[in-house]
Amino acid sequence: MLLPHIIAGTFLATYYVFAHPMDSSQNLNIRFFPICEQINNETSSETSVFYPDDLLGRYVADIAHWASSSSQLSECSVRPGSAEDLAKILQIVGSTQTPFAVKGGGHASNPGFSSTDGVHISMTKFSQVTYDAQSQTAVIGAGLIWDDVYAALAPYGVNVVGGRVTGVGVAGFILGGDPGYSWLTNQHGLTIDTVVVFELVKPNGDIVNVTESSDPDLFFGLKGGGNNFGIVTRFTLKTFPQDQIWAGSITYTFDRIPDVATAIVNFSSTVTDPKAAIIATYNFLLGQPGILLLVFYDGPEPPATIFDDFLTVPHLTNDVSTRDFASFVEGIPSNATSGQRAIFQSVSLTEYTPAILDAIYNETVFWGSRLSLLSGSFISYDVEPFLPTLFSHGSQSAYPPSREKGLSPFNIYYAWSLPLSDDEFHDAARQSAAQIKAVAVAEGQDVSDVAIYLNYAIYDTPLEGLYGSNVPMLQVLKASIDPTNVMGLAGGFKL
Repeated sequence: MLLPHIIAGTFLATYYVFAHPMDSSQNLNIRFFPICEQINNETSSETSVFYPDDLLGRYVADIAHWASSSSQLSECSVRPGSAEDLAKILQIVGSTQTPFAVKGGGHASNPGFSSTDGVHISMTKFSQVTYDAQSQTAVIGAGLIWDDVYAALAPYGVNVVGGRVTGVGVAGFILGGDPGYSWLTNQHGLTIDTVVVFELVKPNGDIVNVTESSDPDLFFGLKGGGNNFGIVTRFTLKTFPQDQIWAGSITYTFDRIPDVATAIVNFSSTVTDPKAAIIATYNFLLGQPGILLLVFYDGPEPPATIFDDFLTVPHLTNDVSTRDFASFVEGIPSNATSGQRAIFQSVSLTEYTPAILDAIYNETVFWGSRLSLLSGSFISYDVEPFLPTLFSHGSQSAYPPSREKGLSPFNIYYAWSLPLSDDEFHDAARQSAAQIKAVAVAEGQDVSDVAIYLNYAIYDTPLEGLYGSNVPMLQVLKASIDPTNVMGLAGGFKL
């Protein structure tokens, strides 16, 4: 039993050195300890408060993130046991102007977006999944990751439009600006297009069920508007029948990249079957580039020829098979860099062309070679083509600000180990995204002013680059819901 305590202590000691350099002007105990005690005293026994000296590892688990650069050493962590207790916590931090964070699954890539040096709220106890066959909906707690949701719904033969890789949190995926690009998006839209009800704790402590009919403006804002309007405790989502799927991963060495690139272009420009999808990641590992391809078909077998261009290219590994949905998602190696520092940056594209893929390959090699010298462990460029009709399945929402044309996200993902290299990696991600965007614009893609995918967007992206013409409307809504700016005490893209 001693080992977990040693691990927890080592983690905290190491993290403190990197995240909290000596500063005599900032004594966290003096500033925020009384607030933590007030929360402990004024909430019910269902709610738990933990401090850094917790030897059972609960505090460490609460503040930990998939990316270590997204974690901070908070004064305490709090696990609310009910919406009523969460309302009390929001009232306390609001009245005392205490910085706080809200963490669902902990997959945020931007530093400070779901972490704080004040009160860290962990949604762990909001973990229910309840399926209603009559309404064909599922109520899903905000503390879950999608892996848990898929597993819980599988016995009923249904699924929801959720995350594509393992370890992604439900709440951040829907609310943190990541409105839900899914393996099922070509068929059913973004995840926000399938939300029926948000249970929301407003900044003033009111607990409300927000629907399109009960409060259309707030419902609009919650669909992609981040954590600006309060804290959502659970979501009611539409469900869809789910049979077995044909899916898996294929890896290719650098000498096969031209052939795979040709297959990507052919797939994204000719395949219109909404059940078919791919993600192709150009990765720089061990001194050279390669491609990890994820293929998906929503059925036990795909129609002939859809994926033939990929299957005929000689590969290094291939685990594509007929399987259940949950096992496919859980098997995707997205947690391979868990515990590293990380950053995302994004570009929205209308199509993936040979010139775009050539530019992506060049960026992979250029930045992979350079950033590897700065403790870079994983340099990845993620090609994610969707059908141009993907936005047609839903109504207006905070994101995307326009649904007139479909946009496929393109993600840049860097992982590294040394905190001293943070600025170099952040700057490289910005420069690389600008280069890809310049190539797209030069080709004639009308993407110079389109919004980018929020949870792929780097932390200093202007609001207009996320919400476009929706910014003024969202700011008015924010002021009406949160006139004292309680949610401004938490991280994220702030309206």
